[in-house]
Amino acid sequence: MSKGSLFIITGTSKGIGEALVRQVLQKNPSLVIGIARTKSQVSHSNYRHVICDLGDLKNLESKLDDIFPKGDFDQIVMINNAGIIGDIAHLGKLGSQSIRQIFEINTIAPTILMNAFVKKYARLEEVKKIVVNISSGAASKAIDGWAGYSASKAALNMLTQTAQNEADLDRNGIRFFAVAPGVVDTAMQQQIRNSSASDFSSLPKFILLKENMNLSSPEFAAEKILYLIENADKFEGVIQDVREF
Repeated sequence: MSKGSLFIITGTSKGIGEALVRQVLQKNPSLVIGIARTKSQVSHSNYRHVICDLGDLKNLESKLDDIFPKGDFDQIVMINNAGIIGDIAHLGKLGSQSIRQIFEINTIAPTILMNAFVKKYARLEEVKKIVVNISSGAASKAIDGWAGYSASKAALNMLTQTAQNEADLDRNGIRFFAVAPGVVDTAMQQQIRNSSASDFSSLPKFILLKENMNLSSPEFAAEKILYLIENADKFEGVIQDVREF
């Protein structure tokens, strides 16, 4: 008899995170822990919402026991989905707090959560254990106006690759992935379109993506991410892109 799954997902108040929660709850008997700085619209007996601002690292550390529960599960999955693009501007125009915040949310918070996941669950045997960090195609591209975003996602990719290397050496059975979700119709895209062409030379391209309806939906991105999780053994390598499967 299946013991069910545990899913831990950040950024669940909207966008891809909310879509992931809804699809997981529809698919199988799972306990889902959602983390966001605001309340969730999801109401389900198997959903627990933890209000936490990932940019407040002390607050995050105080919530780790709520985020990583004890229990008997067949599968434990964590999806570090929360992320911000930060202020879109060239270096020289960025505020120090903005620079700090983007790395705290996009890189440091996921690292704290990965560290806690490994500490809590690495020794569990006969349990499928997967960590998916939502990355970006920008992690491998130098894009003007996105210095902090690109750098924070590049750092997340390297952290994920290192985590997989360590998992292989420790033989703890954890699979780590960093997944680019494609260009998704979320609030982040709205922020990008509202930026200035003087700070972001690719602005016309992103406006056209919306006008030509070439943005993926959060639901489509969530489906792809869950496909990877369900078929993890079919995927080689840590860095993945939903546009390639």
